Amino acid sequence: MSFKTMYVYFLTNKHKTVLYVGVTNNLERRIAQHREAILKNANTFCAKYNCGNLVYYETFKNSLDAISREKELKKWSRLKKNTLIESDNPKWEFIDV
Repeated sequence: MSFKTMYVYFLTNKHKTVLYVGVTNNLERRIAQHREAILKNANTFCAKYNCGNLVYYETFKNSLDAISREKELKKWSRLKKNTLIESDNPKWEFIDV
């Protein structure tokens, strides 16, 4: 089991109409990769929907917990995801990492 800090995160587009849920061990690098894919017009979900803006993240002490949480969040309704984001970021401000 890995004991490296892990992150589960939500990205959105500039209009905040699309949500992407991901998991990583390096949040700054992963956000940069998503943004680079957008600029390159890559064939990815984030590039297609211009999801490069971080609005929420959680930290975990191991990969198993983070992956489990990501899977859980992906099953949630949009309303439930919005409520979670707004509990920590009520104005949906874009977070710099």
